[in-house]
Amino acid sequence: MKISLFQIDAFASRVFSGNSAAVCPLDKWIDDSIMQAIARENNLSETAFFVKREKQYELRWFTPVTEVDLCGHATLAAAFVLFNELKISAKEIVFHTKSGPLTVEQKGELLEMDFPMQLPVACDVPNDLIKGLGKKPAEVLNSEDYLAIFDSESKVRNIKPDFERLKRLDLRGVIVTSPGEKSDFVSRFFAPKLGINEDPVTGSAHCSLAPYWKRRLGKSKLHAIQLSSQGGELYCEILDKRVLISGKAVKFSHREIFV
Repeated sequence: MKISLFQIDAFASRVFSGNSAAVCPLDKWIDDSIMQAIARENNLSETAFFVKREKQYELRWFTPVTEVDLCGHATLAAAFVLFNELKISAKEIVFHTKSGPLTVEQKGELLEMDFPMQLPVACDVPNDLIKGLGKKPAEVLNSEDYLAIFDSESKVRNIKPDFERLKRLDLRGVIVTSPGEKSDFVSRFFAPKLGINEDPVTGSAHCSLAPYWKRRLGKSKLHAIQLSSQGGELYCEILDKRVLISGKAVKFSHREIFV
């Protein structure tokens, strides 16, 4: 079986930046074990697979070790492939996912994703979180992930995690964040239990980050930078219980795989 594979740098305006995702358009669903094996072979933080259903699409995401319920950058990458490589005529895409329907709309150079809000709440602070980050946050909240808030961008940038410690935590991952020097806020994201020590740019983490920073800054439109080695830029807007997350994307490669 021959499958097209696009590698897209999401939340990026040039290659070698942002977060790289593989995207595989399928005519019909293949066995889960094959999709997981493809994701493991790709060894990217996410590989996305989609199947067309009438005028909409079913979308699934796999890390190298497991399927996940929500992924921002691979959704952006899948939409980029449909708009720019497969040349669909629609200006809006509806993806049906494990997290419900997700829409992506073209807005000039940006692709705007409509995601569910994940409002973080106060929680107990696990010792493995503090030990794993090597410093104590000013505040810790949680939703799907732990959200550790620091008071400066330099503290976030200089964290050197103990990934074995963070792997012991009960939630998906750890988001660290602070006010930004050139943006409203900055962040990093660690998910070693998913096989991703540090994710370059994490769209889904902003489902929690955006409502937190809206409440703290009093702004519904926010500019965000993720401080990975590749770096990524996102634009967020809060609408009721949804978060609009926008960014650019570029194609790195297009090839075929044989399974």
